[in-house]
Amino acid sequence: MPTESHAFKAEIQQLLNILVHSLYTDRDVFLRELISNASDALSRLQFEMLTNREVLDPDAELKIVIECDKDNRTLTIRDTGIGLTRDEIVDNLGTIAHSGAAEFLRKLQAEKKPADVIGQFGVGFYSVYMVAEAVTVTSRSYRPEAAAVQWSSTGDNTYTLEDAVKPDRGTVITVKLKEDAADYAQDWKIEQIIKKHSDFVSFPIYLKDRVVNRQIALWRQSPREVTAEQYDEFYKHLTLDFEAPLLHVHMVADVPVDLHAVLYVPAKRDRGLFSLRKDDGLKLYSRKILINEYFKDLLPQYFRFVQGVVDSEDLPLNVSREAIQTNRAAAKLKSTLTHRLCTELAEFGRLEPAKYAAFWQQFGPFIKEGVATDPANHTDLTPLLRFKTSRSNADDWVSLPQYVERMKPDQSAIYYLLGDDLTSAAGSPHLDYFRRHDLEVLFLTEPIDSFMVLALKEYVGKPLRSVDDAALDLPKDDRPIESKVDNADFAQLAARIKTVLGDKVTEVRESAVLSDSPCRLVSTGSETDREVQRVKRLLGQDYTVPPRVMEINRGHSLIAGLAGLARTRNNDSLLDACLWQLYESALLIEGLLPNPAAMAPRIQQLMEAAVNQAGVG
Repeated sequence: MPTESHAFKAEIQQLLNILVHSLYTDRDVFLRELISNASDALSRLQFEMLTNREVLDPDAELKIVIECDKDNRTLTIRDTGIGLTRDEIVDNLGTIAHSGAAEFLRKLQAEKKPADVIGQFGVGFYSVYMVAEAVTVTSRSYRPEAAAVQWSSTGDNTYTLEDAVKPDRGTVITVKLKEDAADYAQDWKIEQIIKKHSDFVSFPIYLKDRVVNRQIALWRQSPREVTAEQYDEFYKHLTLDFEAPLLHVHMVADVPVDLHAVLYVPAKRDRGLFSLRKDDGLKLYSRKILINEYFKDLLPQYFRFVQGVVDSEDLPLNVSREAIQTNRAAAKLKSTLTHRLCTELAEFGRLEPAKYAAFWQQFGPFIKEGVATDPANHTDLTPLLRFKTSRSNADDWVSLPQYVERMKPDQSAIYYLLGDDLTSAAGSPHLDYFRRHDLEVLFLTEPIDSFMVLALKEYVGKPLRSVDDAALDLPKDDRPIESKVDNADFAQLAARIKTVLGDKVTEVRESAVLSDSPCRLVSTGSETDREVQRVKRLLGQDYTVPPRVMEINRGHSLIAGLAGLARTRNNDSLLDACLWQLYESALLIEGLLPNPAAMAPRIQQLMEAAVNQAGVG
């Protein structure tokens, strides 16, 4: 049959014009697409060989071969796949898989990111014109009686068809490269692209007579077939992290969505100097072909420390970020991955508490961030939380289930204390009552904790209550503290404190809970209001210390001494300095004092008074 010249359809002409004349951020995508097409052709042939005995070259190896000719600036990709007849080559290369060109063009124009959406509409082959001056496709179908055919085009408005001589089955694509694309005729460049995008294609890819792809994707294997050493080796290959991960999660599922994934929790929060992973996000594959190196939308933001790969055939081969976000399969993938990761972390904490403690030291703030920002997943996330408490030793971390299990029979709430660090929290006057009654209190000492308790109102029906809440309903102390101040002196001291501190305190009253501390400041507003104020301070926003109720301990010797000063030297500046110091020391313990350095002159004044009183100097 003589050579025939055909015109492309109008939308294909427009597509080719965009591909030839537009700028692309990643031209490498063309090779990924050609290899994917070759892999599809081999897969289709495998199916035919299972059902059809009449196959040309039935014993030929199923493979992809790539040849570079830098002298002639050509690149050749050949496969032994299903091949194409003359009619099929017209249908597939002349109409862009029968449909999709117009929608593809609309997507290009809307997003201005052509390379990001190649593959979604069956137009992957045409990405070759990003690098090609001319392309020749020679193909012979697997059908023994079919003749070989050759398709050629320079990417203009036409293509030609003619008979070809090809004794074996499959397709050969020969690319004459543009001058500025000459690197693609270099073996090292081609191997680099294969390793990045097509390393796990199921069929061998030969370059210079050697196989350069690994073919077997670990995440596509059954978890029963993979050893712990193989998981660790793959993690090191993925990240170049020399330290083994704390945990791996291997998922293989068909419902509710096709999913193959291996996720890793690193040993350390910070990436090493030589880490291959320079950004957050998972490696996203579809049918073992890499779509996105750093895809951030298949796990919630608070799991951004997780490394790994996700592969799903329910996703289009190469879609834009926006398209995946609106894809129902992607939403199911995210939900499935998040739930399974939470389940595995909970089991990890139960079975290996020491290793989980190492995880918590590194990644605890991320879990708290999840509790603060993702109420829908509280059920999965709250069992992962760990805390230091008023009853735990230096090495122990306490979970909420453990806390609830050892609550007192008549205890109705989970108590917590916010502080700047463990030392100040452990020394808080708010703990006097709780220590006397052996009631456990959670210590919340990280900046994220203020955000977390705004969202976490209760756990298994037990409300979370701050120990500085003036409205706490605590049982009356059956071991009252002996008072060292009579009623008249106490009333005079309380009045003087209120006069000196002014609107810093709303009330000065006797404490029913203090035993070892001279005073404490309790909140009168709602817990939400208090935590919002603390959050403002942490964010550096306009913040003023909210007025508090000052409770003083009539059984403390310092309060007795101050009461004596108030009786004998009620207008003395030394007394006023002591009262300010009492107040600001209480703020300092709670981490609420705006400017601790301002206390220095007053402390010096009190030290000088103490020295003079002792008659020294």
